[in-house]
Order: sequence, then structure tokens, then C-alpha cells
Amino acid sequence: MKRQKRASNEYMAMIDWDRQDRQGFPEVVYCEGKTDEQCCSILSSLANTYDVCMGTRARPSIYNQLLPYISDIQYDELSRIIYVNRVPLHINGDRIIAVVTAGTSDIPVAEEAALTAELMGNQVNRIYDVGVAGIHRLFSRLDEIQEANVVIAVAGMEGALVSVLGGLIKKTLIAVPTSIGYGANFQGVAALLAMLNSCAAGVGVVNIDNGFGAGRLAHIINSQR
Repeated sequence: MKRQKRASNEYMAMIDWDRQDRQGFPEVVYCEGKTDEQCCSILSSLANTYDVCMGTRARPSIYNQLLPYISDIQYDELSRIIYVNRVPLHINGDRIIAVVTAGTSDIPVAEEAALTAELMGNQVNRIYDVGVAGIHRLFSRLDEIQEANVVIAVAGMEGALVSVLGGLIKKTLIAVPTSIGYGANFQGVAALLAMLNSCAAGVGVVNIDNGFGAGRLAHIINSQR
């Protein structure tokens, strides 16, 4: 629900007030590269206008500055998402998005995807640490994964989880390469190239560590009727 709009902040940010009407969710603030003051000003304006809003790649210092003024602001340290969720959205009912990780180290990126999807109105099933190094773990959760309407697969190292999943499920599969891995992983480039070159048909790939992009894309797909 929209509240009264506030003027744009003093840091020359051009807030896209019509984005919710166009796309179904308010503008999301990317906090990296912005000062705390810029982030606080933009997020304050959004929180005074919308019941649900969020910022990604946020620092605890932003949350600490906003808390005295926005009592219901929340901060998730794992995903680094700062958000207000006064009236939780339930847009997609029982249509589930599964977020699957190869390893525990991939969870921060996965949580960015999962929380993004939840804030946009989806049920999310988290299935973590089921990579191919212990492939029995994946098979033990395969029924849950196949029940989802959209699957997000998050993997670093060589990114093999995506090709394996792509050959086992018939639902939309969104691949997220992470920067987790040793030197020849090239900070996620190896996983990215493996996912782009997967022989499994129908795999879509987002940018390295882009959990938000995957969560948003999964929401759009899950909302199609």
C-alpha cells in the first residue's frame, strides 16, 4: 500500500515513484557505492511511501542510523538486505520457489535471492549444501526441488550443480554463479562460464553473486498466469 510520497532526497537521487505501478514492486536500493547518508535518505523516503521496500548490499551502519527513525526497519546480516515489511505480500499463493545451494559458502548469495523473493510475495523453500561433491545429498532432496514452480541454483567452484539439476527437473532453472572458490575459479568467472555452457537445456544464468537478480527474475516467472 502506498503512503504519502515524500520529496526526493538532497543527494540528487531520482527515486522512481512509478515503479510499483509499472512492475509491481517499489524501486530497490543498491547500497554499495552509496554513502550511509545517501542510503538513509533514499530508504527513509521509500519507507514513508510504501509498506514493503528494501535495499541490497546494505551495511549495518545504515540500519543503525535508520532504526531511531523507522522503528520497523529490519536488517538481515546474512543476505545484507535492509527492509521494511509492514504488510507482507502473498501474491503467488502456494507456487513455491526453491533456492538450492551447492555449498554452505554459497548461502549469503542464496539468502539474497530467497529474501528478495519472499519480500515480493512468494513462498520460498531453502535447500542448502547439496552440491555434487556429495551428490547423494541432492538426490535426498530431489522430490522437494521438483515440487517447486521455479528453481534457483546457487553454486561457486566449478558450478556443476546447475548442469546436474538441469538434467533432472522440468521447471524453470535460474543459475547463480558465486565468487566462492580457489584461484582458477577467477572470482566466479569459471562457474559463470560453466553455467553458460551447460549442456542442460533451458538454463538461465544471472551475473556473478547476483542473488537479487535471481530472486526478482524468479518472482516474475512465478507470477505468470
